[in-house]
Amino acid sequence: MIPQDIANTIVDPRAYAAEKPVDEAFKFLRKEMPLEQAQPEGFAPFWAVTKQADILDVEKQNELFHNGDLATTLVNIDVDKKVRQMMGGSPHMVRSLVQMDNPDHIAYRRLTQAWFLPQNLKKLDGRIKDISKVFVDRMADMGGQCDFAKDVAFLYPLHVIMEILGVPEADEPRMLKLTQELFGSQDPDLNRAGKEVSFEEGMAAMQQTIGDFITYFNAITEDRRANPTGDLSSVIANGQINGQPLDHFAAMSYYIIAASAGHDTTSNTTAAGMWALAERPDLFKRLKGDFSLLPAFIEETIRWATPVKHFMRSATADAVVGGKKIAKGDWMMLCYPSGNRDEEVYTDPFEFNIDRPNNKHVAFGYGSHVCIGQHLARMEMRSFWEEILRRVDTIELAGEPKNSVSNFVCGPKSVPVRYKMQ
Repeated sequence: MIPQDIANTIVDPRAYAAEKPVDEAFKFLRKEMPLEQAQPEGFAPFWAVTKQADILDVEKQNELFHNGDLATTLVNIDVDKKVRQMMGGSPHMVRSLVQMDNPDHIAYRRLTQAWFLPQNLKKLDGRIKDISKVFVDRMADMGGQCDFAKDVAFLYPLHVIMEILGVPEADEPRMLKLTQELFGSQDPDLNRAGKEVSFEEGMAAMQQTIGDFITYFNAITEDRRANPTGDLSSVIANGQINGQPLDHFAAMSYYIIAASAGHDTTSNTTAAGMWALAERPDLFKRLKGDFSLLPAFIEETIRWATPVKHFMRSATADAVVGGKKIAKGDWMMLCYPSGNRDEEVYTDPFEFNIDRPNNKHVAFGYGSHVCIGQHLARMEMRSFWEEILRRVDTIELAGEPKNSVSNFVCGPKSVPVRYKMQ
């Protein structure tokens, strides 16, 4: 078994906010126990999968390793029990694409997949460039200093996905608040309580947040069924699976994942990218002089940030991964930050380096569950960084950045910067 202190660290939301404790824990595991069982206090045992090759091995075998049979994100024993009681035996408070296995997963993914394919995103390119300009204009109006995470990075991808969904701009602050409450239920600056809470208290608050999402999107559904438009909400409201309309729970889950994960991970990555650049003026200058380096910069930013910290899988049959015998029913934690710092894959993995010759990270997952919005995220970041580099001459930190407190989706919640613009 993984040593108790290490096991406790890799599930501790505060360790991910601090970064160093969880980095050191995963570094130890990759070297000494790359795939071994852990049982943190209060949790059921699970395998911690820390090497990139093993993560990929699990991700590509979708029939052998399921998303939906057990909880898809880390929960302790008490929370899992309460969720199952509340949900009639299901371990899921929502059932979106990430909680589904085939045949449901492929059927539900097809419903919206075309929206996020590169060839279809091209028609959004001009609009996304316009939105990028609006948010860099806001930076110009702030007089050379802002909290880049709060004032820009949280808001820009939010506006993009809300336009795609057809959510009115006036409702964007509400969607941001609900998203931060959903993913930041353990963070005293983001959760409903405004203080540190237990896992159980955080889960109860998440239930309330999900209820608020459902109330909002119930009204959207009624409107789009009566007056369908060309937006993504109309696709969900009027979608059919196997010739039948989406049931209420499936539709609400679809909205929630689109309205939250559809922007929060891109926001985290963009904020992390600015944090990295503010500490590396030579790199900022280099990018300003050569926009062809932006794709490499964006991929390194995604690897560096890895905003989704884990997903869970469970074995549907006895299996072998990384030389270890996994029993049917075993729970597995895919540790994406660890896979993206794997010394066997990356030279100097803890350095921010845009010159990596082969930067194939696992931040978007892999296989049939690869992030449906990955192309949109890259497109948003490319457009935004081009606008920043054209108009910002210099930028530096104006205070200490801080990460959100979460063991699931986590990234910078504050990046204070000073800058000079043309």
